[in-house]
Amino acid sequence: MAKLRYFPAQGSPELFSLHKPVTTIGSAVENDIRVSGPDMMPHHAQIVFNGRDFQIEELDKGALLTINGKKKRRARLIHGDRIALGEAQVSFSMFSELPLDASGPESVNPAAQSEIAGFRLLHEFSERLMSSDGLDELLEALLNSVLQLTGAARGAVLLVDYTDGEPEIEIRASRNVNRDALVGAGQGISDSIVRQAIETQRPIIVSDALTDNSFSSSESVIAMELSSVMCAPLRNRGEVMGALYVANDQIKSLFERRQLDLLTVFAGHASLLLTNAMLVTALRADNEKLEQELGDKRFGEIIGSCASMLEVFRKLQKVAKTDISVLITGETGTGKELIAREFHRCSDRPQGPFVTVNCGAIPENLMASEMFGHVKGAFTGAIASRGGRFQQANGGTLFLDEVGELTPQLQVKLLRALQERLVTRVGDSRQEHVDIRVLAATNRDLEEMIADGSFREDLYYRLNVVNLWLPPLRERGDDVFIIAKALLSKFADELNSKVKGFSPSALSSIKKYTWPGNIRQLENRIKKGLVLCDHSLLGPDDIDLQKNNLEPLLPLERAREEFQRAYILSALDRNNGNRTQTARDLGVDPRTIFRYLEKEPTPSS
Repeated sequence: MAKLRYFPAQGSPELFSLHKPVTTIGSAVENDIRVSGPDMMPHHAQIVFNGRDFQIEELDKGALLTINGKKKRRARLIHGDRIALGEAQVSFSMFSELPLDASGPESVNPAAQSEIAGFRLLHEFSERLMSSDGLDELLEALLNSVLQLTGAARGAVLLVDYTDGEPEIEIRASRNVNRDALVGAGQGISDSIVRQAIETQRPIIVSDALTDNSFSSSESVIAMELSSVMCAPLRNRGEVMGALYVANDQIKSLFERRQLDLLTVFAGHASLLLTNAMLVTALRADNEKLEQELGDKRFGEIIGSCASMLEVFRKLQKVAKTDISVLITGETGTGKELIAREFHRCSDRPQGPFVTVNCGAIPENLMASEMFGHVKGAFTGAIASRGGRFQQANGGTLFLDEVGELTPQLQVKLLRALQERLVTRVGDSRQEHVDIRVLAATNRDLEEMIADGSFREDLYYRLNVVNLWLPPLRERGDDVFIIAKALLSKFADELNSKVKGFSPSALSSIKKYTWPGNIRQLENRIKKGLVLCDHSLLGPDDIDLQKNNLEPLLPLERAREEFQRAYILSALDRNNGNRTQTARDLGVDPRTIFRYLEKEPTPSS
């Protein structure tokens, strides 16, 4: 596209595009190019494009017009002409070649100017990538730079999609081009030129498409009466990912070979930048999809959508606002402390402290002091009075983790503190009132401990007003996939790992494994894989899930037999061992019950 560059007496040069058949110049506000100056007339001159040439002519008899130092009333403009409109200095260019920071209209070698402009635009485009928010914005910036580089009137950035086998060409950014179709009278681009550039992986320059033997019979060329066209492929690792297409339908031989060379270099560098941008965009899309999935399956920081977890969420919502004691049970690693923190977050005291006591990690002789505090001199080493965990949790929540590890002596003191909300420091006789909400958790069977006398029944019922059982990971179905992906996304950022996901075989192994350590075990395996893996995807070996580590699948008949035997034993237990009533409840002959009782359980292989 032809340009005029105006060099004011002060300030930076101004660039104007000559995209209209008639472009007026003067000091009046209605001019296409408004230029002020002592000798500038309101309507000083105009530039007319007749489809082939640009011609400048004065509009006012008093207007001073000089071309390359010679006074003219009218003249045909050629590339590099220096124009004086009164005292205003202007230069004419058929391309975007003149450097923007030029201090005057003195002529510079056009080829050098073109290369400088091209590399400057390439540098600006690279910087734009660093601040770009997305692929579409980057493509628009790429197209703007290409049009400025070539002086074309129309252009497009096209990307190729190989999803269905055959390449599908899509216009992703355009100027003066119909984005809905490759061919459209006056508004499309030449399908034949684009496809040749993509198929041959070579850039193409066409001076006059209507007379070019390669394209003169093309329907798109004939329909649009194309003149000057350039098309350069965008390549990545030997594959074409798209193309840059520029054209001007009105000027023949607008583009020269050196411009095609610059466009090719630009396209090569742009391909690398676009590849990175597309990878970033894909990762953002994956993260957004994961966040959306997690949003549908997340309760605070807890992830889950299986029926048993939905029941946990339902109870949590109903109980959280009260001060009722809750006993959280489940296998180790199922997330009992996470649930306790969610209780605190949803309670009426979220601004208060959340204090955790691991009842199995504190020595027995220090447990009373840790729980209730002590006064100065209460025992050797008590150099100052100090509050215990009950005092620290005042106004908030006290979480007793592994409560089944408490000694019988401390169970008595804990029961009194829970009943009266009064605690006494070791070595003191005064009682202190505490305002706390108590949550407890254990992976042990407290009812069995009550039966063997190792846990107080009255304390159990004080803690277990509401029981919340957390299912093991192996019983949570597809939750394991969502949890694994969420953990990988979280720890990959923390550990600065290049791993982006799991291989299909790894996901299959994750589903088959029984995870005796539950979420804690899954978390540790993923952390190890992220640190040691040298690939972009974690495989089964990276998370120690080789085939010999997986639980073998039972034959269907054997699995059915084991399930039926376990179900019958459960029904017998409900009926206190009454076999006749059990057979009646199950709708089977009593001899069936006897048959299953006589069978020895099948040892697992």
